[in-house]
Amino acid sequence: MTSEPSKAPPLYPKTHLLAASGIAALLSLALLVFPSSDVEAKKTTLSLELESPAEQLTQEQDAAEAVQATNEPAASPFAQIENSPEDTAQAAAPVAEEQKGPDHREVIVAKGDTLSTLFEKVGLPPTAVHEILASDKQAKQFAQLQRGQKLEFELDPEGQLTNLHTKLSDLETITLTKNDKGYVFNRVTAKPTVRSAYVHGVINSSLSQSAARAGLSHSLTMDMANVFGYDIDFAQDIRQGDEFDVIYEQKMVNGKSVGNGPILSARFTNRGKTYTAVRYTNKQGNSSYYTADGNSMRKAFIRTPVDFARISSKFSAGRKHPILNKIRAHKGVDYAAPRGTPIKAAGDGKVLLAGRRGGYGNTVIIQHGNTYRTLYGHMQGFAKGVKTGGTVKQGQVIGYIGTTGLSTGPHLHYEFQVNGIHVDPLGQKLPMADPIAKAERMRFLAQSQPLMARMDQEKATMLASSKR
Repeated sequence: MTSEPSKAPPLYPKTHLLAASGIAALLSLALLVFPSSDVEAKKTTLSLELESPAEQLTQEQDAAEAVQATNEPAASPFAQIENSPEDTAQAAAPVAEEQKGPDHREVIVAKGDTLSTLFEKVGLPPTAVHEILASDKQAKQFAQLQRGQKLEFELDPEGQLTNLHTKLSDLETITLTKNDKGYVFNRVTAKPTVRSAYVHGVINSSLSQSAARAGLSHSLTMDMANVFGYDIDFAQDIRQGDEFDVIYEQKMVNGKSVGNGPILSARFTNRGKTYTAVRYTNKQGNSSYYTADGNSMRKAFIRTPVDFARISSKFSAGRKHPILNKIRAHKGVDYAAPRGTPIKAAGDGKVLLAGRRGGYGNTVIIQHGNTYRTLYGHMQGFAKGVKTGGTVKQGQVIGYIGTTGLSTGPHLHYEFQVNGIHVDPLGQKLPMADPIAKAERMRFLAQSQPLMARMDQEKATMLASSKR
């Protein structure tokens, strides 16, 4: 009698297989909850959403008060995965507002669509369009359609329009609702949550490209250039390897960015020199930018670039030229003074020209940031070290009174331009450069110091993440 061969035991017991399946499931969950460091590093180099110090303080106080009131520990950030079956079922139930009934219609505006064609798509007659537009002056906004815009219709059982709704932007929606007297127009404007975001960038091509790559919008890039415009010539001074850090306000609605506010603080390193700026609103409600220690980012101009001089000719649209003997606009102010009298730079800036310029004779032209430019003509000569392409400080001697060019006697011809337009330097309201008032200095430092520290912390965190 031959015996049957006994069955070989399974290679892996069922308990082992169940355990392995469980481990695989846990690993899959871990990968979803904890992404790789490479992904996190990429996120950090872009826009990082952060609550402002004021919001953080408010949230901390609210949490502390809640803990004190309940005498229980604060909820875990992962508390949502510990819900009871009843909570889970309730959370899974659709929100009433999101339910779409059988009389709900939605249409997307396509190229060539009009309000009439959209009404026709949902089965409404042309007379309904006229009734809608005539119901309220503001109802005409429904006819100002944009491609991709969604219109939502609610109809009654007879197919008549009872409600028309559309979103004009991330912040604004309009609605028409029918009642016994006709249609009622309603506009709802959402109030965004204001948070702060941090970006860091290194320039390896142009400022605009590097800023965009870092997550900074074009308008904020221009704002940054304006903030540092007195110290940095963004047209000519930018170099590869320059870097910047910016904290700015970001407007959020339902977790989506819908716009930006002002720059709160910024730091720019140009050719090895670092500049800082902090936005501060004083108790009168006036906002301006200051260095981290409270000095104004705006540089004042010296009202008179020549000491102990008299005005020999004022700014005029129609003055008879003393040499040419014909009417010609005098686009500056003449200061008469003895030959050799020192001439001072009206403000910090870059020397665009230190040389001859036609009837102006020996001339110095200085660019002050992005907005202002000054010209000094008829000089006898230039001060030592003043040359085209160099920089000068406010009050620095740049040359001396002379009579070069079309000049009848020793004097300085001084011009002042704002955005390329000549203005009267005697009547122009020049930017002030007052530092933070002593009475507000402590309040300013309470805002500026955390912002500076925050930029340092975010930059260090970002760099650490990128090295993982």
